[in-house]
Amino acid sequence: MKFFSPEFMKKVKHNLKLWTRALVAVSLVAATILGNAHEAFAKRGGGSFGGSSFRSAPSRSAPSSGGYSGGGGSYYGGGGGGFFFLPMFFGGGSSLFSLLLLVIVAGVILQAFRGNGSGAGVTGMNSKVSVAKIQVGLLASARSLQQELTHLALESDTSSAEGIAGVARETALALIRHPEYWVYVSSANENTTFALAEQKFNGLVMSERSKLSAEVLRNVGGRLSQSKIAVALPSEANSKPEDPTEYIVVTMLVAVAGDTLSKLPVLRSSEELQSTLSVIGSVPTDNLLAIEVLWEPQSDDYTLTNDEMLTVYPDLIRI
Repeated sequence: MKFFSPEFMKKVKHNLKLWTRALVAVSLVAATILGNAHEAFAKRGGGSFGGSSFRSAPSRSAPSSGGYSGGGGSYYGGGGGGFFFLPMFFGGGSSLFSLLLLVIVAGVILQAFRGNGSGAGVTGMNSKVSVAKIQVGLLASARSLQQELTHLALESDTSSAEGIAGVARETALALIRHPEYWVYVSSANENTTFALAEQKFNGLVMSERSKLSAEVLRNVGGRLSQSKIAVALPSEANSKPEDPTEYIVVTMLVAVAGDTLSKLPVLRSSEELQSTLSVIGSVPTDNLLAIEVLWEPQSDDYTLTNDEMLTVYPDLIRI
């Protein structure tokens, strides 16, 4: 049996040391890169919550029609004959009075379901709907707002009309309570028809969600999802000194029956912002068709720098 020479063994040991050092170096670099990626992911991670009642709006907002069955049946519990029970009820199909009454009733009901643009709920596909975006840049000192929005996202009922009305009300209140932190604002609104409103609202939502590098917390339509990197709410004892050049951005997207929001001014001052938030927070449940609230960063361990904020949200103007 032939043994390896001492020189050969010495060379093998030397090469093993080199490979070991190289592996350690590669591991450290990988850990640093992955750690920074995780940090960036968490820093730009946002939260969102809200809901929509577009599908149920016509049925819950249209005027009541007695015994209407909603599908081929008759009014007032009659069977199969639709409106034509009226002439029979008043004593014969040839009665001029009955025919006139039939025309009047049919016209009233058709007008109600077509919608007359009065803004009182959704009464038809041509009903007016306002779709609006309100965006606020706040100083990093408003970290308690991040915590409040996280609580709302975790606890809100986003699956019912009453629940999404509560989302609008509580989010508006959360912002109204922090006027001293308002620094930047932007707004936009559009008046459309109910037939097109959902598409326009969804387009706004997609545009704003795409600005987030990740959504670490999301509760929409009763479905809650939370990333593992979402940071738990800290106690007040863990609060840190704030950098005055860092910010938090909150976005509210709403769709409201009628043209109320289309009458709001383009926001350029704190007074206009406060007035607009009050209007959104007081929209009746039957008129609020959809809302989505987004904020970035979600975790109160992070904020956005001035450059990050104005790069991602270029429409913001200083107030």
